[in-house]
Amino acid sequence: MTIPQLIRDRRDRWADQPCLQTKRAGTYQPITWSAFYDQLLRVARALVASGLAPGDRAAILSHTRFEWAVADGAILTAGGVNVPLYPTLTRREVGSLLERSGARLLFVSDPEQVEKCAPLLDEVPGLERMVVFESAAAATADDPRIVSLDGFEGDAGQVDPAEIDRRLAAVAEDDVATILFTSGTTGEPKGVPLTHRNILSNVEASLAHFDIGPGDLSLAHLPLAHILERMAGYYLMLWSGATIAYAESIQTVAQDMAQVSPTIAVTVPRIFEKVYAGIQNKAAEAPGPVRALTFWALGVARKVGEFQAEGRPLPGGLKLQYAVADKLVYAKVRAKLGGRIRFFISGGAPLSPELGKFFNAIGVRIYEGYGLTETSPVIAVNTPAANRVGTVGRPLQNLEVRIAGDGEILVKGPSVFSGYYNNEEATREVFTDDGFFMTGDIGEIDADGFLKITDRKKDLIVTAAGKNVAPQKIENILKLSKYIADAMLYGDRKKFISALIVPDPEWLARYVDWKKLPGGSVEEWIADPQVVSYYERLVDELQTKAELASYERVKKFVLLPHEFSADDGEVTPTMKMKRKAITAHHQDRLDALYEENGGGTAG
Repeated sequence: MTIPQLIRDRRDRWADQPCLQTKRAGTYQPITWSAFYDQLLRVARALVASGLAPGDRAAILSHTRFEWAVADGAILTAGGVNVPLYPTLTRREVGSLLERSGARLLFVSDPEQVEKCAPLLDEVPGLERMVVFESAAAATADDPRIVSLDGFEGDAGQVDPAEIDRRLAAVAEDDVATILFTSGTTGEPKGVPLTHRNILSNVEASLAHFDIGPGDLSLAHLPLAHILERMAGYYLMLWSGATIAYAESIQTVAQDMAQVSPTIAVTVPRIFEKVYAGIQNKAAEAPGPVRALTFWALGVARKVGEFQAEGRPLPGGLKLQYAVADKLVYAKVRAKLGGRIRFFISGGAPLSPELGKFFNAIGVRIYEGYGLTETSPVIAVNTPAANRVGTVGRPLQNLEVRIAGDGEILVKGPSVFSGYYNNEEATREVFTDDGFFMTGDIGEIDADGFLKITDRKKDLIVTAAGKNVAPQKIENILKLSKYIADAMLYGDRKKFISALIVPDPEWLARYVDWKKLPGGSVEEWIADPQVVSYYERLVDELQTKAELASYERVKKFVLLPHEFSADDGEVTPTMKMKRKAITAHHQDRLDALYEENGGGTAG
């Protein structure tokens, strides 16, 4: 099986059934398998007419949308290789990746991408044409090499449909299907070629643990340039027959979820952090009795989550409280998520165990998984039959996973790539002599076979005293507070741990109002000694409650006025922190913490 063969097979099986949904004029419209495949074939024939040969690369620069799927399926059906790019990349970054991959054609989504990338047609060797999903955006470009998707499809008549059949039949499962450039939390992005076998073996092994089928609807909202959404939110759904609805944007996920009522969704922990913060914010704004009820219900959920995680039955009194809280509060939260959600798959970054327990307790099931671009991506995942909060589940059955002497997770199997694109040196660095891929993550496997991630090997902080500190664990502890929106630890080779802390602006404003402090902006508030003192006490309380060792505790910190931003190059498109970039932006302030009397202090 190859990806284009999978798509054709499902079209034959479910021709008149809905395959995708896209929002048009504010309303979600269904697209059948036949309609999807017919357009895909037209674009595939147009690609052949444009001179795309088997093995040639074509790139897609777009946010997640229906046309992305059409372009991807067309490239693969024509025998090409898809190079997906994040729409947040700069012109220079896009040009570099197009040149490195040797892409001949570029699909883009909208006017912003046209304006950004039009000059690349003259700057990137071998780039011949740009196809624009939005017709109006193409019309504004005074260049015959820039054409709308509709106009491009008009070239399909130049190619005999039988040529597409020949191309599709010639695609082999060990052919490269895509070259993904890692989002690069450290250093220059590396090209990761994945074959049809890599990806579909991961789809099949993952689906062995989940009951997903034609009755399901998934809301796609993560970047399709990322392998998590590509495999789990796209190809896996095509394989199983679930319908995919495309969110308008990452900012509209809450509204789109309420509108389409998904049964499943693939997402990242940051979404759950935002939902949890939103529940607390709405509770705080509610009238007194409602506010008290909601915060009481949140407390009940946290208690219930602990019992559930330990597999213990609820005591009678807590069971009664839970039933009341579920009817009055939790049911409303589920309704906001569309009312039909069966479960979420969470990946891309560690999920706080406390958040996992909370959402499971209120009836929003989250199954956390783990993997990398190089592993297509899933290595391990929690499932309905085996779910342990605080772990990333058991490894997939078609993979070998072992823990090296230094704690690094090693993996081998059909979904693991064979090496970086045009980079033999980097490839040699990530494989053991016996062929295991070195993930760069530190972890352990418990007695029941569940994998637990401690941290990224490169992210581990080693203090001046030689103590190893896993920053993500402590950052998640801090972010559990409604007063903290984000946090990043610092302190490698230093005598103590420090942090950059981003206050939640809404809760900070409430504190300022309560204390009647002067100033009218976040920048002014975080400079106020009373605010700094409050955050010192808060950080100390959070760390004491978590029973952190002395060497793990944040001793000093800097308060920042805004969250880490993709626009500033501080987070990846999937919202993972780029620690080196963040550190570089705030190096002077971090250095000042290690001077006497520098920064806020915590016990």
